[in-house]
Amino acid sequence: MRHRKGFRKLNREPAHRKLMIAGQVKTLITHGKIDTTVARAKETQKLAERLVSRAKAGDLHSRRQAFKILQDKKVVTKLFKEIGPKYQGREGGYTRVLKLPPRLGDGAEQARLSFV
Repeated sequence: MRHRKGFRKLNREPAHRKLMIAGQVKTLITHGKIDTTVARAKETQKLAERLVSRAKAGDLHSRRQAFKILQDKKVVTKLFKEIGPKYQGREGGYTRVLKLPPRLGDGAEQARLSFV
């Protein structure tokens, strides 16, 4: 049973799930939007919101925590130089999940995750 669990398993082992979500956040920061399934988009949204909040703080500890997750200096730099200052006056809700038509191959629910 999954009572009071705060995340979706996404049918992956924990290490694979964390790397997959981190990879999607990297793509989101690089390109500004990603198209994926609804469940993955919602899980990616959680991590992206936390990282943008860290980028708003802008201190060294926050930068190191973001690098620990993203593992890419260019992406962390873009997060802290461009995205963090952009949302300085906003308290939350930096991303949105928009539903898309189902995928043709298997009918999976699709969604677009993008910055507001």
